[in-house]
Amino acid sequence: MTFEKKRIGIVCPYGWDTPGGVQAHIADLATYLMSQGHYVSVLAPTSDEENLPEYVVSAGKPISIPYNGAVARILFGPIAFARVRQWISQGEFDLLHLHEPAIPSISLLACFAAEGPMVGTFHASAKRQKAIFAIGPILEPVIEKLTARIAVSEAARETLTEHLETDAIVVPNGIYAKRLAGGKLKQEWSGNTIGFIGRFAEPRKGLAVLVSALGEITKSIPDLRIIVAGPGDSAEFLKEVPEEFRNRFTFLGRISEEEKADFLHSVGLYVAPNTGGESFGIILAEALAGGAAVVASDIPAFQALLGDGEYGSLFISEDSHSLARTVIDILKNDEKRDSLRTAGKLYAQSFDWDVVAERIYDVYEMAMVGLGKVVLSSESRGWNKFLGR
Repeated sequence: MTFEKKRIGIVCPYGWDTPGGVQAHIADLATYLMSQGHYVSVLAPTSDEENLPEYVVSAGKPISIPYNGAVARILFGPIAFARVRQWISQGEFDLLHLHEPAIPSISLLACFAAEGPMVGTFHASAKRQKAIFAIGPILEPVIEKLTARIAVSEAARETLTEHLETDAIVVPNGIYAKRLAGGKLKQEWSGNTIGFIGRFAEPRKGLAVLVSALGEITKSIPDLRIIVAGPGDSAEFLKEVPEEFRNRFTFLGRISEEEKADFLHSVGLYVAPNTGGESFGIILAEALAGGAAVVASDIPAFQALLGDGEYGSLFISEDSHSLARTVIDILKNDEKRDSLRTAGKLYAQSFDWDVVAERIYDVYEMAMVGLGKVVLSSESRGWNKFLGR
């Protein structure tokens, strides 16, 4: 399908400087759209306004709030609203793509401020949270302004229908599967190794569950090593690891996309022991594309992504004994591990941006039918009263 060149405004609700799945998805989407000739501007909260990609516009500095088992860095209020309005006014956009517009953020502000073609993407998979959804009576009529809705998974779609009694088209997050498939073997990361990528100090990422499983795993696999990539204080984390296991950990810090491909190609298996709060699991899709054998907790999003165990082995969430048995089974069975690698790598092509973008274009076309350009809402000025101005 041919989607004519458009001016597309994308709103990121979370701090651009903080690593996260939503930010990574938006950066990849923007890059892909620009590679196809579209004009793209991303509005996002930023702590560092000097080192931003050319396509990112700062909406101001974010603040931290607890959300979905983690800390979200968002921006809300009258000053942010003024910046959102200015960005919309200057952008002359054909379409706005708002991410997570159901939480108090600049995405919600943009939804209120604008009229015209607007697509909302919903990423969160969460139980009802009073702090976030207390503004329901105000939120619902604003969300109704969206001309099309995307959920990144069935789990995200169910969260949306439960919270706001509305529906969405499921379109998964995209990855650059072809790039990840070209990783090179690094001997220092290979062998009986477990790989992990993410904010390892965040409890819901579940690395503590793996630590609890190490006693059982190392009895069967004495030379086991754990290689961790991602931001965080490794010295602080190791304080919670029993002393006899500390020397098994290697922390790489943040790694480049090229290093990620090599990492996923090299590790003995990739483990995602997350305890909840995930709606998709983009790192799992990337791990599959990179050729890793994957072991993941059986939370709904991971179970769905891995085809109920067809493309990766599942263990009982937060059960260290179940994790240990699963890891041992994979690392001691080369035939099973190779089978998972092959099936997963092929399956991951369905998440490649060339495939996912076509589905997003379909939603964009749907949103734009019969509508003109994005304009400022004549009612948006009155919202300053709600924002405290």
